[in-house]
Amino acid sequence: MTGVITAKKEATAGLDPEAAPLKLEGFLPYQLNVVASLVSQALSRIYVDRYGIDVPEWRILVTLGQFETMTAKAIGAHSHMHKTKVSRAVGELEKRKLLERRANRADRREAFLSLTPAGRAIYDDLAPGALDFARRLFETVDPADRAAFERAVARLTEQSRILTAESAAKGRK
Repeated sequence: MTGVITAKKEATAGLDPEAAPLKLEGFLPYQLNVVASLVSQALSRIYVDRYGIDVPEWRILVTLGQFETMTAKAIGAHSHMHKTKVSRAVGELEKRKLLERRANRADRREAFLSLTPAGRAIYDDLAPGALDFARRLFETVDPADRAAFERAVARLTEQSRILTAESAAKGRK
């Protein structure tokens, strides 16, 4: 262990962290990730403890609570989840009888997903708590800054979509 510490000291000897061109704690993508992670952790405590569902399952439950019926692919696109996460979470929710599949006769490769009455009951029960959590979080933003904050989030989201598309296009070349 001492060798590792010594190696770290030697590797950073003479470096001034303040002179580094990129500082993680001041890097906007990192800051956004930290906020998202902390918010997700705090919110997940509510539904993990009460309903025994994880983040992907929660997102699917809420998406189906909002839209009634969707395919797994559409849920993934709406909730920004990878198809493997969606697939695992759908399987778990189906196993717990919180959602059901109905074959898509037009395309046998996909199914329509919807909440069962038990899934709908959980959605109806968790929605007020989730909305209260979001309200309490948003209250930390000064009322005079809220509209600007919402515009900034919308612009950051849109610019992130643009940068993602540009990056994907470069990868295809």
